[in-house]
Amino acid sequence: MKVAGFTFIRNAVKNDYPIVEAITSILPICDEFIVALGNCDDDTEKLVRSIDSPKIKIINTVWDDSIREGGAVFAAETDKAFAAISPDVDWAFYIQGDECVHEKYLPTIKREMEDNLNDTRIEGLLFKYLHFYGSYDYYGHSRRWYRREIRIVRNNKAIHSYRDAQGFRWDNRKINVKLIDAYIYHYGWVKPPSGLANKLRNFNQFYHDDEWMAQNLPDTFTFDYSHKNPDRLVHFTGTHPAVMQGRVAATNWNLEIDLKTLNKKMTFRRKALQKIEDWTGWRVSEYRNYKIVK
Repeated sequence: MKVAGFTFIRNAVKNDYPIVEAITSILPICDEFIVALGNCDDDTEKLVRSIDSPKIKIINTVWDDSIREGGAVFAAETDKAFAAISPDVDWAFYIQGDECVHEKYLPTIKREMEDNLNDTRIEGLLFKYLHFYGSYDYYGHSRRWYRREIRIVRNNKAIHSYRDAQGFRWDNRKINVKLIDAYIYHYGWVKPPSGLANKLRNFNQFYHDDEWMAQNLPDTFTFDYSHKNPDRLVHFTGTHPAVMQGRVAATNWNLEIDLKTLNKKMTFRRKALQKIEDWTGWRVSEYRNYKIVK
């Protein structure tokens, strides 16, 4: 079995993406790793090369700013990285620049790839998610956060990144997957308020035009942690991946949000649906960009 990791990145230094941590978190179970490096104006390439692994192959790309609507450029860049994977690779492990895998899950992930290698029904592996928010001590747990997504797919070029690169499709249909007992830790919303204000500006420029940006995220915009309205935050009692320990130790801000007030802002409908999920594990009317077959 041969496994390739792949990702895309641009201006990781400027936007403080934990791209090194993302790559190195899954590098031990990858035979090669493709990084689609966009046209940067910072030291992202130097940062990636600092990993100093013979497994890593960088392909230089130029982002198409004409497809910024809806985040389509993210999918285009993902597809460029996927296309560069060696033909003899069996499984392709996708990770974004603000995601990490805890080392405790690597044996499980490797075993699942091995066990399902010859099962042609399984076209991808579905991961569970923890979306950390504001602080490394809390994660969002509500219907506003997707709880599962595909991160490992067959190395079949009929597969492509879907919409804004959250998931994948096989041609134009949903991918048949197995849900595995492993988590992706998502750190995109763990920043101080000033960092999240910059994130929103930099991120939304690939979803909206200049007029929308000027109206909704002017230079005077300031962020507060209720802005994204996570509905509910849960205290995290586990450990973070070893590759993230340096960032966790360097935390120099506090999460300033009233959790009780946050919960009270939930509508009655959302509270009722959340109770159903808490009691049964069933998320009513959940959007699924995949089909669980095993």
